[in-house]
Amino acid sequence: MPHLLIFGLGFSATRIAARARAAGWSVTATRRSADADTLAFDDEGSVRPAIAAATHILSSVPPEGDADPVLARYGDALAGRTLVYLSSTGVYGDTGGAWVDESAPTGSGRRSARAAADAAWLALGARVFRLPGIYGAGRSPLDRVRAGSAVRVDAPAQIFSRIHVDDLAAGVMAGLDAPPGAYNLADDLPAPQNDVIAAAARLLGMPLPPLVAVETLSPAARGFYAENRRIANGRAKRLLGWRPLYPDYRAGLRALL
Repeated sequence: MPHLLIFGLGFSATRIAARARAAGWSVTATRRSADADTLAFDDEGSVRPAIAAATHILSSVPPEGDADPVLARYGDALAGRTLVYLSSTGVYGDTGGAWVDESAPTGSGRRSARAAADAAWLALGARVFRLPGIYGAGRSPLDRVRAGSAVRVDAPAQIFSRIHVDDLAAGVMAGLDAPPGAYNLADDLPAPQNDVIAAAARLLGMPLPPLVAVETLSPAARGFYAENRRIANGRAKRLLGWRPLYPDYRAGLRALL
């Protein structure tokens, strides 16, 4: 039986774990603190035997400072396993709104630590899935509009890509035994974030959220809006046979509603 060990059982990895179990896989996972269903990340006495028992290892743990926590603590034990890493399309930096695929250079953007981790996992022969903005049940523009926390940002030329978490999980499952390398997982319609927020408000029958200037945002949010790119997903479609069930934000939001 294939055995998947997941480092970091967060929003996306929880969906991947559910799909793996449904497909007959054995799944073990870690969190920062152990609970009834997971191991504590720092408990080497439990985690190292779990690594030894795994056929596949997936990390969804982001860098801490300049280091990748999984590679720093357990990198010496990963040889011989099929490796999977959930990365970010932020590694491409700003492309001025141009389309970007996996052949593009990385490391020029604000996420230098993420780009370094991405490169380190690739060097180990991992399947590296580069992900844009992720949304799904309980974590979507619909939730922010309902809560009154959504805003529209006065940056009409900014274009971003996104993916429904269920499409992300399907893509990762399709690629667990794919050739090593980088794969972009994104839907088919990059779009301004304001269009997505407006669509969510219309679906809920609520007023449009207020329009705010970029300068009023937090430093992290300003950094997000300083980059502009469209993510191409053709490699995942060709090599993994993957197609997003929700090819654009409209379909994804309707399904969530």
